[in-house]
Amino acid sequence: MGLRETFRGCLGEERILDDESSLEAFADDLTEEEPSRPGIVLFPEATAEVQAIVRAAAKDRVPLTVRVTGSNVAGLTVAPEGGAIVDLSRMTRLEIDAREMIAVVEPGVTWAALKPELERLEPPLRVGYPLSPPHTSVLANCLLDGLGNLSLRHGSLGDWLTGVEVVLPDGSLVRTGSAAASASWCSRGPLPDLTGLFVAWQAATGIVVRGGVHVWPAPAFRRRLFVLAGERRGAFETMRRLARSTIADDAGGLSWPTGKMLFGVPRPGPRDPAEPEFFVYVDVTGETERELALRLERLDGLLAALRAEGHRLEPPFSIADLVRLEPRFARFADFPTSLDFLLHAPGVDASGAPLGGGLTWVGTYGPGSRLEEAADRVVPIMEQAGYAPAIVSRPMRGGHFVVLRMLMTFEKGDSAQRRLARETNRKVLGAVLPLGFLPYKCPPWAWELLQEQLDPGYAALLAKVRAAVDPGGIMSPRAWRRTGGGGS
Repeated sequence: MGLRETFRGCLGEERILDDESSLEAFADDLTEEEPSRPGIVLFPEATAEVQAIVRAAAKDRVPLTVRVTGSNVAGLTVAPEGGAIVDLSRMTRLEIDAREMIAVVEPGVTWAALKPELERLEPPLRVGYPLSPPHTSVLANCLLDGLGNLSLRHGSLGDWLTGVEVVLPDGSLVRTGSAAASASWCSRGPLPDLTGLFVAWQAATGIVVRGGVHVWPAPAFRRRLFVLAGERRGAFETMRRLARSTIADDAGGLSWPTGKMLFGVPRPGPRDPAEPEFFVYVDVTGETERELALRLERLDGLLAALRAEGHRLEPPFSIADLVRLEPRFARFADFPTSLDFLLHAPGVDASGAPLGGGLTWVGTYGPGSRLEEAADRVVPIMEQAGYAPAIVSRPMRGGHFVVLRMLMTFEKGDSAQRRLARETNRKVLGAVLPLGFLPYKCPPWAWELLQEQLDPGYAALLAKVRAAVDPGGIMSPRAWRRTGGGGS
């Protein structure tokens, strides 16, 4: 029996794709992962339809891969050859409880859709936005435990979830958090916190169809500032000091190649020693102009103390000043925003056809005290491979851990460039894993390396949980699979 017959009773025919030309568009993501064409793509619009799909897949042992926009850079939405993709982009219900500051969202709700709904409230609310395109999924980012521009204060996006509604691998439905026992989605406790069974599991334990997400009051006044740092050590120390203070809502750093890519240089060359190595961006807010002014004054004092210690830091300037000098920087003025300049790949193949832009990264969370050591390890690896050392970093949850992410762009149509990106990623992750930097949105290749240093008890428990929840092994076949011995 073919896949269309397996799922025919689950959806209307118009929401099932299995023709060759349509399937080609679902074969890969932005990364160096090799394409793998699925056998069918399904577009549910309601929870009951997701349940029907999962039951049908369980019966016929069809592997399911969940997708929303396909813009992930970890190969997580690439299905095994001939498998089924469940595209949740048409599930777009959104409810906001302004009194409790909770947004309850389905997977198809995007950052671009959520933001205006929060801003039109009185008083307005806000959420932290990732550096991913506005059309990407709020819930998917939270479930993958990513980061946003309020992560300095509130941690990774997985922490923002108050509970989830999930279709389990047998087709049954379960809620977690306070919504398991009430109509309220206000918190994950005080019940046993089973929400974690679905955060960072990459849909290996079920398909989340709804989730509660914390949102916060929007301050009346905000300034987004940039501080140019002559060397990365000064930038890292600035971010650590800001994390330990109450000056900023957000702080992060970008190394010099990112700015050059914004100006259309896809593979920036060597840095001029006179140029800053890093720029730190800082969001300072206040409920009153006086509060904002006091925090800006404290920022000036913090930077002055760092300069006295020998760090080369320029005085802060506002995003408005930067945009006046160069309008292309306007995309940094507010989030969510599209960093499409990272996908610019102007090359052509042997026939003269344009090559597609590729983007890949090693994204990690790790100890802030070892940030310099980690950067010292990865920069030579990237430079030796011919990549400009494009680094993104930020302190998380008051500085209790940090992000270290290394970006690489390449031309997807060039097999040699794909191979080089794959090899460089493995070297970069291998260099920082011993320092405690662990991959988030963990791609399959990174999981292979991570397994080598896992606590044996943790590895055994992980396998037991997955086997208990998904005994048929149909969910997210590329995620968290044990290598070498088969099974999960």
